[in-house]
Amino acid sequence: MDEKINFCSACGAPVMMRVPAGDTLLRAVCDACGVIHYQNPKLVVGTLPVWEDRVLLCRRAIEPRYGMWTLPAGFMENDETLPQAALRETLEEACARVELDALYTVVSVPHVNQVHVIYRARLMDLGFAAGSETLEVRLFGEHEIPWDEISFRTIALSLRHFFADRQSGQWRCHTAELPPP
Repeated sequence: MDEKINFCSACGAPVMMRVPAGDTLLRAVCDACGVIHYQNPKLVVGTLPVWEDRVLLCRRAIEPRYGMWTLPAGFMENDETLPQAALRETLEEACARVELDALYTVVSVPHVNQVHVIYRARLMDLGFAAGSETLEVRLFGEHEIPWDEISFRTIALSLRHFFADRQSGQWRCHTAELPPP
């Protein structure tokens, strides 16, 4: 899933794929200026917003998984903290103001070079609406969740953990690694 690097972003010279001294992995290395171009997983950060006994889901207006339901989440930007990214994505996708609770799920998805991080969150009010990447937003009770229309396995996993933890009354941070589908 990594994009192939052909030219150095520092000086524009062609790069060579090789294992740099002191490293163990193949990297794009610029012999002209010495820059090593590392490619690392991207962070997808969001929230699991709750109002009373219901969770807020967003119907996606973008690919991948257009029209499917998800939690408000997206790619973390440079110069952001995890909480800032979670709050921003929730505001962008659901126009929702939330108060963050604990870090809830951290799911490694190595086959797409991503790590998904979800916070539990409390909706501050019912003034949510569809953002530019969202067709609609809606609160769902546990038995209303459209499980066959959930966009990503990480979202379904987070929701299942949420309802199980709520039932047991014991909240914890869940970690997982997802294999390719």
